[in-house]
Amino acid sequence: MQTALPTPLLAGLSPAQFMRKHWQKKPLLVRQAFDPVAPPASLKDLAALAARDDVESRLVTAFDGDWQLRQGPIARLPAMSKPGWTLLVQGLDQHLAAARELLDLFRFVPDARLDDLMVSVASDGGGVGPHFDSYDVFLIQLAGRRHWRIGAQRDAVLRDDVPLKIIANFKPEQEFVLEPGDMLYLPPGWAHDGVAVGPGCMTGSVGFRASTADGLAAELLPRLLDEADGSGKRYGDPRQEAATEPARMPAALLDFARRAVEAAVQRPRALERALGEALTEPKANVWFDAADVLAPGSGARLDRRSRMLYDEVHIFLNGESFRAGGRDAVLMRRLADDRELGAAEVGRLSAEARELLDQWAEDGWVQPLAR
Repeated sequence: MQTALPTPLLAGLSPAQFMRKHWQKKPLLVRQAFDPVAPPASLKDLAALAARDDVESRLVTAFDGDWQLRQGPIARLPAMSKPGWTLLVQGLDQHLAAARELLDLFRFVPDARLDDLMVSVASDGGGVGPHFDSYDVFLIQLAGRRHWRIGAQRDAVLRDDVPLKIIANFKPEQEFVLEPGDMLYLPPGWAHDGVAVGPGCMTGSVGFRASTADGLAAELLPRLLDEADGSGKRYGDPRQEAATEPARMPAALLDFARRAVEAAVQRPRALERALGEALTEPKANVWFDAADVLAPGSGARLDRRSRMLYDEVHIFLNGESFRAGGRDAVLMRRLADDRELGAAEVGRLSAEARELLDQWAEDGWVQPLAR
C-alpha cells in the first residue's frame, strides 16, 4: 500500500502523516472523504441481515425517552417514519463484498488491528446516546445526515437506569453535521453522540481491535500450553517437611508453576505462533462454505471472511499457523498483503505450497481469481 501520497480520504493527508499526527492522538473531520459515496447496503439488505441468526445485530429505541436495546435476530423493524430508532449490523464486511471493499480502504492500519465494518441505519432522532469507545473509529456518513457532538471527556459517569453505556454527564466541546461522504475519525476514549437528522440516516463505523493485557494473556496462554509436547519435568518435593499448616500453598510448588509458565512463553517462536493464531481466529459466528480446488491457470483471492497475517517465519490464516520460507514465503506474504495472487504467481508456488493453497480453497478460505 502506498502510504506517502496525499488522499481525500484523510483530508489531503497521506496515510503516513495521518498516523503520525492523528492516530490515537486527536480527531479529524474530513469533508467529502468519499465523493461520491456508495452505501455498501440498502435498508432492505440490512433488515434481511438483521433477521439472520448468524449476523450480529442490535435495535436501539428511545421512544418517548425510554431507552431499549434488543439483540438480533430482529424479524421486523419499526417504520422509518417513526422517530427515535437505530438498527446496528456488525461485521457487514463478512457478508457483503462492497462492505469488505470499503473496509480495505483503511488497511494503512495493520490488519492485526483492523476489526470490522458496522453499519447503522436510523430514523429521525435515532442514535445510541452519548458514549465512548475503547478503540479508534472512523465514522463514515453513507446516506442522510447525522449531527455529532464530541468531547475529550475524562470524567464520564455512566447512567445506571438504561440498558446501554450512556454517559450521564456528557460535556461536548465540538459539534458538526455530517453529510453523505463526510467522515469523522475519533481516537479511543473520545466521548461522542450522533443523532440522525431526518429519516434514512446511514453511518458506517470502521472499528479496530484493542485487546487488554489480561484479555490477550487469556487468549495466548491456552495456545502456548497446547504446544507442550508432554516431555516437561514433573513436580517433585523430596525435601518437603511434615506440614503443620496443611492448607498453606507450598512455596516450592509456586516456584515450579512460575517456571513452567515462563518456559512455555520462552519456547522458540511459541509466542509468535500463539499471537498470530489468536489474531486470525475467525469470530464465533463466521463459517466458510466448502469449495473445490483451484482450477489450473487460476489465480487466488482470500475469501472476504479470511484473516491472514505473517511474521518472519510463519504464515497465519484463520487461526492456524504454517512455516514458510524462500519464494513460497514471498508469495504467501503477497497473498496476505494484497489479498490475492495472480495466476502467474500461483504457478510459481512449490508443489507443497500449491497443495496447501488447494486445501485452503477446499475449506472455503481462498476463492478462485479469474485473470
